[in-house]
Amino acid sequence: MTPLILTSLADLQSLTVDAIIDVRAPLEFAEDHLPGAINLPVLNDAERAEVGTIYTQVSPFDARKIGGALVAQNTATHLQGPLADKDGAWQPLVYCWRGGQRSGAFATILDQVGWRVRLLKGGYKSYRSEVVKTLYQTPLPHRLILLDGGTGTAKTALLERLAAQGAQVLDLEGIAAHRGSLFGRINTPQPAQKMFETRLAAELTALDPERITFVEAESSKIGARVIPPSLWAVMTEAPRIHITAPLEARASFLCRAYADLTQDKSALGALLDKLRPFHAGERIERWHAQAQNGEWQALAAGLMADHYDPRYAKSAALRTDAVHRIELSDLDEATLERTAEALHAKFS
Repeated sequence: MTPLILTSLADLQSLTVDAIIDVRAPLEFAEDHLPGAINLPVLNDAERAEVGTIYTQVSPFDARKIGGALVAQNTATHLQGPLADKDGAWQPLVYCWRGGQRSGAFATILDQVGWRVRLLKGGYKSYRSEVVKTLYQTPLPHRLILLDGGTGTAKTALLERLAAQGAQVLDLEGIAAHRGSLFGRINTPQPAQKMFETRLAAELTALDPERITFVEAESSKIGARVIPPSLWAVMTEAPRIHITAPLEARASFLCRAYADLTQDKSALGALLDKLRPFHAGERIERWHAQAQNGEWQALAAGLMADHYDPRYAKSAALRTDAVHRIELSDLDEATLERTAEALHAKFS
């Protein structure tokens, strides 16, 4: 077996293996794992808990004996299942928590089968230390420009069009699976903080730091996920492109972008109730009535005018002047396409 010693996250980009196999328990894998890894656990969650209890309450020897039998049984299941069609040229990278007994036992069996196995030295823990180094301990070299503007100014849509034209972008809301506001929950759960950081670190590693990267201006949290300090430091110093559009145009755009929220009026009502500490009851009830009556344009306009815009104005007063200002008369597809082309030409 050939060990892989990570010296940086870039090592994973040049890695030539056919599969990355995480042999940890499913709950460990769900919290975070190497990009592109598949989960073939040698101990499931219940078995891992059982072996750990035996280790602490009975004896390490008994735990290793029972654990070894379970690892052998589960490895046999994987050999007869997901790995059954792999030929002799197949090359996997295997890891567990610290590159110890679980991955060592699994990799030894695969090696004896005849596959050229690589074992990640230090396991997931070594990978996680590189993520922490990148996002918490080392200044990032990236050159960012932020797309800034009030709610509904189509910043995410502009990012998508910039990317389609070949510009370099970092979609934080996409990585966090959240649109960055009370109403921003996407229909998939947000990743755990560690998984968010794994995806973020992978995206940053793939970017060319010499090129401009467009990023949507965010607060330090996107939903429940926190932007790590190394990236946040670059974002707070980055120049901004300030985008404005009329309230009606923004409301119309939000009705298209957040169309999924209109499908569940009960869930939308629960979100509106979360605004009660900030607004008079009469206003909340008016928003509820608009939601029940399907008056989406009026609801979107009211939420922006009375809730989001005042808060944006307060935070905007603390920011540095924008390097570029764009006033859009509408947010139609053609307008967004032309705007993205102009931004790409001017800043990329």
